Amino acid sequence: MDDLVQQLKENAGLTEEQAHKALETMKGYLMGKVPPMFSGFVENFFAKAGTNTIHEEDPLG
Repeated sequence: MDDLVQQLKENAGLTEEQAHKALETMKGYLMGKVPPMFSGFVENFFAKAGTNTIHEEDPLG
């Protein structure tokens, strides 16, 4: 996820804090759109970006 944060910083001109906030916003949006059975995948995907405290292995690699 560090690469996504880096891209947000470089391409959108965001600060580190802004990039993480953008990821938190995207996570919240996706959590509201996916069925509850997929919420774990969203949580785990964003966990590597530091947007939550779940430290499980990412099923998406």
